[in-house]
Amino acid sequence: MASFTIEKRELKSGELRYKATIFVKQQGRIIHRESKTFRKKELARTYGRNRISEIESQGVLKDKPVPLGVLLDKFILKENLWEKTGRTKRYVIQMLRDCDIARVLSDELRTSDLIEHCENRKKAGAAPATIYHDVAYLRSVMKKAKPVFDIKANPDIFEEAVPVLIEMGLVGKSQKRTRRPTDNELERLKEGLKDRQEFRSNGPTRIPFTDILDFSILTCMRIGEVCGLRWEDLNEEHKTVLVRDRKDPRKKEGNHMIVPLLGESFDIAMKQERRNDLIFPYNPRSVTAGFQRVRNSLGIKDLRYHDLRREGASRLFEKGYSIEEVAQVTGHRNLNILWQVYTQLYPHKLHEQY
Repeated sequence: MASFTIEKRELKSGELRYKATIFVKQQGRIIHRESKTFRKKELARTYGRNRISEIESQGVLKDKPVPLGVLLDKFILKENLWEKTGRTKRYVIQMLRDCDIARVLSDELRTSDLIEHCENRKKAGAAPATIYHDVAYLRSVMKKAKPVFDIKANPDIFEEAVPVLIEMGLVGKSQKRTRRPTDNELERLKEGLKDRQEFRSNGPTRIPFTDILDFSILTCMRIGEVCGLRWEDLNEEHKTVLVRDRKDPRKKEGNHMIVPLLGESFDIAMKQERRNDLIFPYNPRSVTAGFQRVRNSLGIKDLRYHDLRREGASRLFEKGYSIEEVAQVTGHRNLNILWQVYTQLYPHKLHEQY
């Protein structure tokens, strides 16, 4: 919905000026604001009426630059874009709306603006890998400015800016994690998780934390994948399960994959109660939250739930599976990433194979 106001201002010389400000609201939020000043009130009023008519007939932002905050808002309001946006990217985009860089016009973004933003984030304690997400996701939104919203923007500035930001050490890739839980840590975690599930057994939902922990390691699945497995996709004859929409940077949906349930993972799945369509009908966040509370209470440092995926892949390599066979379990299309990121072999295990 478009509207305008006229504000009267008096110059030091005593002359009067009339500022016409155009507002466009969507879902109760201002998504566009522009203004122009005139010597006469009637000229300002005529401009306001004509501009509103133009907006309603041609669209609010037809091939015009807007503050980056407005562009970010439009991205958020575009359902078929926002619904396909991951949780981390959503958080970053919403955070960027409150940063100084959001006031920069979409076609006037300069490398110096990005440097200033990254320096401010660094002063606030953000790591280079975290700041890189700001730059990457802002770039992603700006690339859609012209084709999706017909907004003038200059996303090509990132070609110049990113190498400079890397050279300055303001952005960078996250360090490769090599953390694997020790046998002692896993035993302590299982005891702690067992106590937690027994303590909460009287509640409406009893999460089998220890089963899910073992299943996550044996299958190398992400916790979201574990909690999304369906009974109808379980093949009891072949001891396999279909993992739907498995994460893939090149394909967001429809990346279904049949995965073998090795070792005891099949038995763990079969002993779950068939309460609904899901084998593990629990909120992934509740599972990781329980894991984190037990981990913290035990004083176990720097261990994330996702590290269990690396633990599972490394165990398969130590058992002698080939990289292609391990990829059938983990779902990796890029074998180089699987080898470099998801394996951390214990040298002493080589003695057992020898």
